[in-house]
Amino acid sequence: MLYRLVRPFLFKLNPELAHRAALHALDLAHRAGLSGLVAGRPASSPRTVMGLEFPNPVGLAAGLDKNGDHIDALGALGFGFIEIGTVTPRPQPGNPQPRMFRLAPANAIINRMGFNNEGVERLVMNVSRARYRGILGINIGKNFDTPIERAADDYLYCMRRVYGAASYITVNISSPNTANLRQLQQAGELDRLLAALAGERRKLADQHGKRVALAVKIAPDLTEADIAGMAALFTEYGIDAVIATNTTIDRHGVAGLPDADQAGGLSGAPLTARSTLVVKQLAVALAGRLPIIAAGGILSAANAREKMAAGASLVQLYSGLVYGGPALIGKVAEALAELPAKA
Repeated sequence: MLYRLVRPFLFKLNPELAHRAALHALDLAHRAGLSGLVAGRPASSPRTVMGLEFPNPVGLAAGLDKNGDHIDALGALGFGFIEIGTVTPRPQPGNPQPRMFRLAPANAIINRMGFNNEGVERLVMNVSRARYRGILGINIGKNFDTPIERAADDYLYCMRRVYGAASYITVNISSPNTANLRQLQQAGELDRLLAALAGERRKLADQHGKRVALAVKIAPDLTEADIAGMAALFTEYGIDAVIATNTTIDRHGVAGLPDADQAGGLSGAPLTARSTLVVKQLAVALAGRLPIIAAGGILSAANAREKMAAGASLVQLYSGLVYGGPALIGKVAEALAELPAKA
């Protein structure tokens, strides 16, 4: 109810400015002890996934809090887990503005942010200051000016820096907004990257005395054969989960709308069906060997239930929060509490 009153004001602002204003408001609400009024109290629905105990299966997708500046406020909204980032080794400004566009008639967003963030050192410092003790995923990527043949260096650097702070680490190889990044999803490139990550994880597990789960986030713009090949590599290298999916470069469902031809990744309702299909194809290819975290086009409890029926164990929200507000967290958690848990 509260978000319905605030949304018209936010939607009059530039989307990036509205994003910052909403996060600032959440910080204020948290400090005032009012987070429960903003989002309600999600149903308890414990799940064990990646060897971690999730209080409910509804998470925050990466991208909303790139630097971990708002961990406590977001954690107080009732998410079963939150994911921050994408973070890169060095700070970078991202792509020139404007770089985020609402397509409100389609409940969609196009963004070409370009991994704008203040660098991994700032993120690690923010995590160390946060009081949140829930499950925290940290999403890592490469700097835009790192040649693709040296991309593994960036991922390994970030992995080393966040390893002690993360409940799980997500390897983002699927954003369409960093040149050539999706090339890392190709068989040879992916094989080399996963081999490097798996080897480094073994060393870090010995150093830290714990094995931190590794997830990989994939694109929706893949063929069924692509998905099958990737699934085989994820299994071979001991990856703990797959996040499906990132944003799409396809414009199906928004053709003719203002800003529909803007470059960037499309999220929201037009992505729902495609993302769910990828989850389904991935579930077949993985055959239960590792879990799927579904993201992309979850704007309702019904959308979340469809993802779970397709084979997901957990879900993540982002664009749905823009259009539905924090109350969506509780609605989805309540709907999923009725479903049997999947590891």
